[in-house]
Amino acid sequence: MKRVVFLSHFDANLYLFRLPVMRALVEQGCKVIALAPRGSYSDRFKEFGIESRSYRINRAGLNPFDALRTIRELKRILSEIKPDILHTFTVKPNIYGTIAGRAANVKTIFNLVEGLGSFYVANTVKAKLIRFIIEMLEKWVFSRSNGCVFVNNDDPDYLIGKNIIKREKAILIKSVGIDTSLYSMERFSKEELRAAREEIGVDENVVVLMVARAIWDKGVREYYEAAAIVAKRLKNIRFVYVGETDSGNPSCVDRSFLEQRQVLYLGHREDIARLTAIADIYTLPSYREGLPRTLLEAASMQKPIVTTNTSGCRDVVKDGKNGFLVPIKEVKPLARKIEILAKDKELRISMGKKSREIAVNEFELQKVVEAYIELYKGYL
Repeated sequence: MKRVVFLSHFDANLYLFRLPVMRALVEQGCKVIALAPRGSYSDRFKEFGIESRSYRINRAGLNPFDALRTIRELKRILSEIKPDILHTFTVKPNIYGTIAGRAANVKTIFNLVEGLGSFYVANTVKAKLIRFIIEMLEKWVFSRSNGCVFVNNDDPDYLIGKNIIKREKAILIKSVGIDTSLYSMERFSKEELRAAREEIGVDENVVVLMVARAIWDKGVREYYEAAAIVAKRLKNIRFVYVGETDSGNPSCVDRSFLEQRQVLYLGHREDIARLTAIADIYTLPSYREGLPRTLLEAASMQKPIVTTNTSGCRDVVKDGKNGFLVPIKEVKPLARKIEILAKDKELRISMGKKSREIAVNEFELQKVVEAYIELYKGYL
């Protein structure tokens, strides 16, 4: 039986975004192992026939001794499992996993870059230094892995241009995919939508929704400031924000900021499809992305989208067709585009239909799963 290990720094990353590919491999007779620090999703894998293994990693720190400890632990685990394929996700697992995998004589290693990260947003001396170190390590890693999957057009172009990865090793599989049958307006009746609106107290207002982790790099400040501007001009509009705080991230937003009155803050929610269904406008003013799942969810549910003209976001939104692209970190253009959509129901409907078309044609989940299976096929 062929063994495939999926390595991440966070169990939720594998469960929420890699599970369809992992399940497809199980159906093909492979033994699949989810290797991530133990968390709230770790025990859920077994119901799909996937083994869960854990290891320790310091997600936030840059201590080289912590890194060596993690690499040694990963080498031990991989030597026990003897995988035919190791697929690593995000920066630290890409680096640590490739080093440990080669030391454990794993023959086939793929990496995945989900976005270049917050160090490519900031231009402080510290950020530039960390970028330099990461790029040196990634150049070494990519030269020793069998290939790296990218989820948007911009990131491979950047790394190829800097001679960090060879073009023939850069593999483009856009996004993690979206189940357009699950994220569909047809699943919700008018009565259900009315009840959902009543539950959170938005009534008949135009609802603007943002779903993202509560970190500054997602554009949380810009969203709240744009909400304050638009709410002064329009009386029939309500801004809603859904997202949990991430204390392990240096860019974490303080809860006292999130609970300001101009935005209804709902915290962490499991019913994202239901909340997206009642939204009239979706927005994500992020500074940089891989290819955000939340935009795919909104697009699949026929929502017009206002997002930033940055990596990942512009792969989903075609400016003027299914939404608007605005400059990063600029509040006034964000507020202006939200207001345009809030005032024009017909425009919201037409752009929403185009969003659904893009989701179905470009990001359907099954197409993405098939692309991964095709990638692995030659090595299994």
